[in-house]
Amino acid sequence: MIGNSAGRAFLGSFTSAGGLGVTAASVDRETGALTLLGSTDAVPDPSFLAVGPRENGTVLYAVGESAPGVAAAFTVDGDVPTLLAPAQAVDGDAPTHLTLAANHLVTANYTSGSVTALPVLADGSLGAAASVLRHEGSGPDTGRQEAPHAHQVLADPSGNWLVSVDLGTDSVRVCALDPATGALRLHGETALRPGTGPRHLAFHPSGALAYVLGELEPVLTVCRWDAETGRLDVLGEAPVLPEHETADEAVRTYPSEVVVARDGRFLWTANRGHDSISVLTLDESGEKAALVATVGCGGRWPRDLTLDPSGQWLYAANEHSGNVSWFAVDAETGIPRHAGSVEAPAVSCVVFV
Repeated sequence: MIGNSAGRAFLGSFTSAGGLGVTAASVDRETGALTLLGSTDAVPDPSFLAVGPRENGTVLYAVGESAPGVAAAFTVDGDVPTLLAPAQAVDGDAPTHLTLAANHLVTANYTSGSVTALPVLADGSLGAAASVLRHEGSGPDTGRQEAPHAHQVLADPSGNWLVSVDLGTDSVRVCALDPATGALRLHGETALRPGTGPRHLAFHPSGALAYVLGELEPVLTVCRWDAETGRLDVLGEAPVLPEHETADEAVRTYPSEVVVARDGRFLWTANRGHDSISVLTLDESGEKAALVATVGCGGRWPRDLTLDPSGQWLYAANEHSGNVSWFAVDAETGIPRHAGSVEAPAVSCVVFV
């Protein structure tokens, strides 16, 4: 069992590439170190996880990035995550992300280009899919943007809206979710620069700004967010890598994740191919982002990047090298310093309780 003096984390991974599935880990709050505990492969390719409340503890949710795609709930009272109930179909293929909102679990289904809402039942398990919202459109990159590809869905800080980031259509959609029926309704859509291939979005702590990270181009799009009207407006862009390091076509870079500091002073991105973490400073308004440094990610192909609850430790899930690296964040500069790593085959994400 995990002791009271330690924190708890959970890792997702690709079982089809040798990953362990969903893994529990203890966290040393003093050193940031992870110690892996038990794993379960009850769901195929649980690439992304989310933590939710439960009357008697915590529930861990996972997508199964398979075809057809599934979502599942786990109890995490012991060292091995345990399925609460059989996984539920999401009525879409390759779900890559999930979020909790209005008593529902919502998934972004990459291959199908759709978003699905499933009710969360009283015991924390999932009911059958209540609704599916299908995206439409395409982008200029015929190899990656031939159709919609919803890559992330996230509840906004107010809890009134969902935003879904679509790599295939170069856009972010704003949706409303009916808490009683689970019905999803498209509210609006914000177009980004064609070909940037937006992958993930993160909100500023103020709740008034959002930062959208491109996967097909290493660029950050800064947006103003109005929670009252559910409107997202583009303010500008900032590079997440030095220009001379993106000019080499032999080394393509595919940014994967964006994280904002708790105090809103810094922003980090994970960059696959370049195998780095970029550090950007944010001005007092949060509207201007400036690249100040890049550091190695401690492995290869960082698919996920996340802060621990204290905001002092940054974790990179390095999929191709099969390890999670952790970094101490300098409170003055925002620059992460590598502090350790642990082996985790085909790891895809890290979440904390």
